[in-house]
Amino acid sequence: MRLLPEFDKAYLPGISVAPGPYLDRYAQRSALARRTLPWQDFSYGPGESERLHFFPATAPEAPLLIFVHGGYWQELTEADSSFAAADVVAHGAAFAALGYGLAPAHRLDEIVAMVRRGVRWLHRNAQALGADQRRIVLAGHSAGAQLAAMCLDAVPVRAAVLLSGLYDLEPLLHSSIGPAIGLTPDEAVRNSPVRLLRPGMPPLLAARGAGEPAGFAEQQDLLVAAAREVGVPVDQLVVHGRHHFDLPLAMADPADPLGRRVLAYLE
Repeated sequence: MRLLPEFDKAYLPGISVAPGPYLDRYAQRSALARRTLPWQDFSYGPGESERLHFFPATAPEAPLLIFVHGGYWQELTEADSSFAAADVVAHGAAFAALGYGLAPAHRLDEIVAMVRRGVRWLHRNAQALGADQRRIVLAGHSAGAQLAAMCLDAVPVRAAVLLSGLYDLEPLLHSSIGPAIGLTPDEAVRNSPVRLLRPGMPPLLAARGAGEPAGFAEQQDLLVAAAREVGVPVDQLVVHGRHHFDLPLAMADPADPLGRRVLAYLE
């Protein structure tokens, strides 16, 4: 597969914005949540990396936000991904940061299967965790949005919040991401959510920052068009003044337009 420089420009947000300071903020805010809130570390599957961090709500039968982190399937863990926990718990909901095995040690098919196991585990155990099985919201950022979207048929959820996501993976075959994770054309087809949307799937909120590379705008347009074509309810949001890395930090911030939309699902 021929690699084309324009695809890296369109799909590598780290070219235009240095990610390091924002990844540090993810980790710092997640560590603060673990220091200041009750939480538990759970294993949801047989793999060493199949773990999640769960932050219970302060009252029983609460809504639950499940968050799947990004990192182009190669970086970050559940330990870096609880930066929204404090805002979610303050709103009266529970929060779960879902980890998974990373590429290239794991194929994309395996990673999708892990995340589906984790979402099913949370749905199955919601009542025991003090959460309302009927009020689960699934969220993901970047590669995590692709993974979350691959779970739309795994369990019933109230809505899915997809941030700066990747929904048609074919363009990645022409970027440096494809070889980095060993992506094959068949895997790209199997794991492209735009090809798998079906009537009856939950409502979607697709959001991105206005300062994202062009590929992420194109991906959001593809998702919205595919959802509308099959009758899946979908809203879209472009947040001005935000880019790929700072957008998820406001995921549950009541002062932010994205945060307000997410918190409205958690009622």
